[in-house]
Amino acid sequence: MILKKPLITEKMTAIMDKRGQVGFVVDHKASKDEIKSAVETFYSVEVESVNTMIVRGKAKRNRRTGQISGYTNKYKKAIITLKEGHSIDFYENI
Repeated sequence: MILKKPLITEKMTAIMDKRGQVGFVVDHKASKDEIKSAVETFYSVEVESVNTMIVRGKAKRNRRTGQISGYTNKYKKAIITLKEGHSIDFYENI
């Protein structure tokens, strides 16, 4: 399973509307070519480019003492630029 879930945040929604890009949380070991083929087969769209980044976990602090008590999980995200005329609608089944 290469694609774990779509990134649906305010920032990603603005980027989707403005630039035609979509974001996904992907498997940590997945390459750009694997991500591209997975999106093209699953959503039946043409992908122009794939940018990936690893997001580090944020520190969890204790409210009372302020000490760091752990970290959230790190994950890899992919920003996918679709070719002109293609789009993915995450809200169609709601």
